[in-house]
Amino acid sequence: MALRGLRGDPTGLLVSCRRILERHPTSGALWALAARTLTATDPAMELGLFGRLVDEDPTPEIVYNSLPEDATVCVLGWPDLAAEALVRRGDVSVLAVDVLGEGSGFAQRLRRADVDAECVPPAGLGAAVGSADLVLIEASAASAEGVLAVAGSRAAAAVSYCTELPVWAVVGHGRRLPAPLWGALLNRLSSGTDPWELDDEVVPAGTISHVIGPNGYALGTADLDRPECPAAPELLKLVSR
Repeated sequence: MALRGLRGDPTGLLVSCRRILERHPTSGALWALAARTLTATDPAMELGLFGRLVDEDPTPEIVYNSLPEDATVCVLGWPDLAAEALVRRGDVSVLAVDVLGEGSGFAQRLRRADVDAECVPPAGLGAAVGSADLVLIEASAASAEGVLAVAGSRAAAAVSYCTELPVWAVVGHGRRLPAPLWGALLNRLSSGTDPWELDDEVVPAGTISHVIGPNGYALGTADLDRPECPAAPELLKLVSR
């Protein structure tokens, strides 16, 4: 809504989009929003359309319908879209790894909804994965190379891969980026910070068995290579700062 007020000011719109991404560099949906808005012939219409698509994202419903009955699911922290599905599935058990201090709150939320849930300390991540039937990793951004997810997700996916456990990447609407924007995002993410200090990390596509998103539930990672926005060159200048 704030950006709509700048529809008659292209320069102001560009500056505002850049500032938003400076503050939220790990949000794939905001990168897609900015790219689609800056390249649209009618920015206001594009903003409204993108907002509706995000609000009506069917991903949580697809996760809900795809989960096996009586499954034990391992998640990290407090996922956004996956949480909507898990709260409604009373037949599943959830192992919530307490990364960034969010797993304990999520486990409590699930228990209030009569979902069997345990909070697992970060040191128990490997054991939690080994005790689960599948791992849900929610992406804040994605590309053909993999997905960006909360810290600990790479280790969870690696353990799952070694034990042939399914890893489902939950990729909501607007989070799949073209290679140039994905590279710009990663450059902003890693600028001046040691990788082990970051709250987010890349999970390689090779460790992911399934992708769930607006297009449905699919085996493999081909859906990650379907960007939802153009590679707006105006946003690539962010990496030069």
